[in-house]
Amino acid sequence: MGTAKAVRNTRLALSRSATARRWHNRRMGRDGQLELYGLLAARLKQAHARVANPEVPDGTRRELTRRLLAVTAAAKHDLADAARRLDVLTAELDDLGIPDR
Repeated sequence: MGTAKAVRNTRLALSRSATARRWHNRRMGRDGQLELYGLLAARLKQAHARVANPEVPDGTRRELTRRLLAVTAAAKHDLADAARRLDVLTAELDDLGIPDR
């Protein structure tokens, strides 16, 4: 019991459960889903950086941010749909002339 109590008091012990490979992480690794999530996450990060550009008007920024959050939420359930929606949104950013940062 003394050992368990000592482990509970360390920050490392608190972070172990958050960093351990869980069943859903192992399952994604087998079929390549984890790499696809990484690619989509990088594209979402780039899109968020574009929307955060100070040249974008506030009303447009709010609408684009709302749509980006919807794409992010969709990625948790349907990766293909989220990628399609991000493609549409990225094309709209290009049409609006919002540059990459």
